[in-house]
Amino acid sequence: MAAYVPPGWPAGVHPPGSEDFERTAVAWLLDVVPADYRLYGVLRRYPLALAAMATHHANACVAGAREGYRTARTELGDALPAHGLDSVLAAYRAEGRRLVAIARAVDLVTRALRGEEFTPQLADATGQDQANGKDQANGKDPANGKGGNGRQKRGKGVTVPADDQPARRAS
Repeated sequence: MAAYVPPGWPAGVHPPGSEDFERTAVAWLLDVVPADYRLYGVLRRYPLALAAMATHHANACVAGAREGYRTARTELGDALPAHGLDSVLAAYRAEGRRLVAIARAVDLVTRALRGEEFTPQLADATGQDQANGKDQANGKDPANGKGGNGRQKRGKGVTVPADDQPARRAS
């Protein structure tokens, strides 16, 4: 029977408990952190130390991307045309999603290195629907935040028509 790995488990890292788990986990974690981390043999000898450093690095990257997104308009609004700024914000959003996925995967690998065993959860059963573009728990399309009724939830449970969005500021 194949070992269970939770959603978000990084490709290329063997399941926990398998013969090559630790070796593939270390190789993947070394790809997550800056290349110079490979110079420190201690990180190969103690995979948990590497995982801790990778956790801090991944979380810092997420925080940096979020800060960049928040400040892009004030930092770049005068220097870029509106379409350029929109492209920069789109890049921040895409990179933010990628970085968050990496941070989650680092957390999973770290937990596995600490000996945590993963078991399928009921929430994992909805993963197939999410892969098909629907969140079964609330009927919401995660890509646009709209439910099946064309309405979008905004803050504190207030539902507004999807086309009743505030106008975006053109910088």
